[in-house]
Amino acid sequence: MYCFCEQKETFELKVEGDIGADPIWCNQCSCNFELKDIPISDELKVELMRWVNKYGKWIDWGKDKLIPNGIEMEEAHNEQGFILTERVKKELRGKYKVKFSPSTRASGYANKQ
Repeated sequence: MYCFCEQKETFELKVEGDIGADPIWCNQCSCNFELKDIPISDELKVELMRWVNKYGKWIDWGKDKLIPNGIEMEEAHNEQGFILTERVKKELRGKYKVKFSPSTRASGYANKQ
């Protein structure tokens, strides 16, 4: 995958949720890759997009605080992300090193309250 790293290409990816971004990133320079360019199955791409589109549902963005059960919702989101990452690893085996980067937003909001 071509990215912003000094060598212009990476073989180290991470799966990470964020608002308005596809869920695959360069693990070195944090370049966000378009999911359509990742050589994984269409089924897995759909599941990853469903997962990433739920990112941050545990936060009331208007009030800038957690919703009730927000920590549990984030934990469930991270569990699903880990499972999806394992599937990405399996499909990219031998080509890329893949890791999961869990969300830690809820704990940050919980500490503010």
